[in-house]
Order: sequence, then structure tokens, then C-alpha cells
Amino acid sequence: MNSLLYLLVFIVAVLYSSAGFGGASGYLVAMSFFGIPANVMASTALVLNIFVSSISFTNYARAGHFRPRLLLPFLITSVPAAFIGGTIKLSEQTYTTLLYVVLTYLAIRMILLPTLTEKLNWTPRPIPLWAALLSGAAIGLLSGMIGIGGGIFLSPLIILMQWGDSKQAAASSGGFIAINSISGLIGRFTNNTLAFGEFGFFILAVGLLGALIGSQLGAIKFSGGGVRRALGTVLIIAVGTYWFNFIK
Repeated sequence: MNSLLYLLVFIVAVLYSSAGFGGASGYLVAMSFFGIPANVMASTALVLNIFVSSISFTNYARAGHFRPRLLLPFLITSVPAAFIGGTIKLSEQTYTTLLYVVLTYLAIRMILLPTLTEKLNWTPRPIPLWAALLSGAAIGLLSGMIGIGGGIFLSPLIILMQWGDSKQAAASSGGFIAINSISGLIGRFTNNTLAFGEFGFFILAVGLLGALIGSQLGAIKFSGGGVRRALGTVLIIAVGTYWFNFIK
């Protein structure tokens, strides 16, 4: 059982980090197969999310793909909006409809359709400050309501709006997720809800190994189209994850 759990966590970390994500939803599904208590699952996934997304961000930044303009303005409004979103209670039907419609569209768009950012001689569009602040607030609010890091919305937005290419979007997503996850970790610490099981250290170790491999592949080896398709695959996994949890 332990070996299979470690393998699943490793695979999730490789795949998610290649697109700049932390992989919390994937870790939660993997751990749910083994009867791990919910509080331990949530704490472990959150810590993994921080480390994996931080490693992904670092490798993408070292490869020259980080653009501060694609991260900082969004954070200004996303952090307080995520806090507000966390206080809003949605009906189950509203929650699932909101989440699956958005993620399914993004997944199909990322996998099947190339973007203008992959064409030769492409130049990014300037980001109006108002658009970044408004987008950050919307992403933060939505993320707070449905309980995810937000990078899974930020990255496709950057690509589709042609504010940055796939790798620049992945770098921004990694930083975005890391900062918001740290905020969540502080919240759990102050509420005394942090809990780690006996396998926590080993799960973290294999997750970090997967992040080192996946983020290197995404930042250096994959083409922009490859990162886009990895992003689409991750989105499909995320949709499947939530459907699994909903049906379960």
C-alpha cells in the first residue's frame, strides 16, 4: 500500500509541476484511496502544494520565464478576495456547476487548440492594471469559494489573453499557488488544524523528487505547446478529481 501511495504522489508531482502547479487536488485523491484521515490529507496536501509549486516556480524562473507583471498585480487583489471567498457558502449544485463548466472549457481549450503565443514573432499584449486587479479578485474569490489554489485559473487566463506564453504562465502559476498556499497553511496553524500521519515525511520526499523532475521537464525540455498540453491534461485530471469526490 505504501509503495503505491508514494508512486501516485510522485506521478502527480511530476505532471502538475511540469505545468507550474502544486498538485493539491491530485494528492488528495491519491491519499483518499488509502483511508487516510481527512485532516491529515488536507495538511499533507497543503504542505506538498507549497513545496512543489515553489520548486516549479524556481525552476521556471531560473530558466528565464518569470515575468513579475504576470504575478504581482494579480496577487494584490487575489489574496483578500480568496479570504472573502472562503466565507461564502455555496449550494452543492451551484458549486459543482461553477467549477466543472469553467475547468472543462479550459481543459478542452488548452489541449485541442494551439494559441497565438506559440507562433513565431509573437509579442505579448500589455496587461491593463485594472484587468489584472479585476482578474486577480475574480480568481481569488472563485478559488476561495471552491477551495483550490487559483493557479489553475490564472495560467490559462494568461495564455488565452496573450499576456504571456505557456512557460511564463506556468512560472506565474507556481508563484501564485505557493503564496496562497502559505496563507492557507498559516490559517491552519493558527486554528490548530495541522496534522501529519506516519507517512508524511516519505510522501513529502517523493513529492519533492517528482517536482524537481517535472518542473525541469516543463521549464527546459518541453516546448511551449508541450507545456500547454500538460496544462490541459492537468485540468482534465482536476475535473475528474472533483467528479470522483462528488460521486463518492
